[in-house]
Amino acid sequence: MTDIRTPRLLLRRWLDDDLVPLSEIHADPVVMQHIGDGTPRSPEQTAQDIETWEEEWDEEGFGMFAVELLGSGELAGAVGLSVADAPAGIAGQVAISWRLGRVFWGQGYASEAAQATLEFALQDRGLDRVVAVCRTGDSASANVLGKLGMEQEDTAEHPVTGHDLAVYGIDLTQYEG
Repeated sequence: MTDIRTPRLLLRRWLDDDLVPLSEIHADPVVMQHIGDGTPRSPEQTAQDIETWEEEWDEEGFGMFAVELLGSGELAGAVGLSVADAPAGIAGQVAISWRLGRVFWGQGYASEAAQATLEFALQDRGLDRVVAVCRTGDSASANVLGKLGMEQEDTAEHPVTGHDLAVYGIDLTQYEG
């Protein structure tokens, strides 16, 4: 099992006890506004998400981590890697993403978790490149991507929702860990 400890967080695989707190995060329309089509997710959809993430771990050797606060053991959200399926320009590349409960925003947890995940991707898993996508106007996510050293490389339109997207990337040669 792959666990990553940062000064304040434990990034780990998913446990059965994570379903309820992640479902609460997924039910918040403000949290979900920039994810997928922006629709909150049901507990059943959240359970499917966790199952899909765990399958990706088994198949790819990476996936979405559960983000747990070391001090309290609370589930703050998810951060990790997945094989992008859209937009077309990055399909098949490994993308980093995250989502945290609103109560955990503004405290640097997203940056801390994403930095550890990027290091895991490029140094532990030996990937040469990682991409990310965020909706145009999602300044909080763009700020985290900037802190990771990722640069906007392109724009695209989401093939299903039609949302304008900013496409970011970083190569191993650009990474300053």
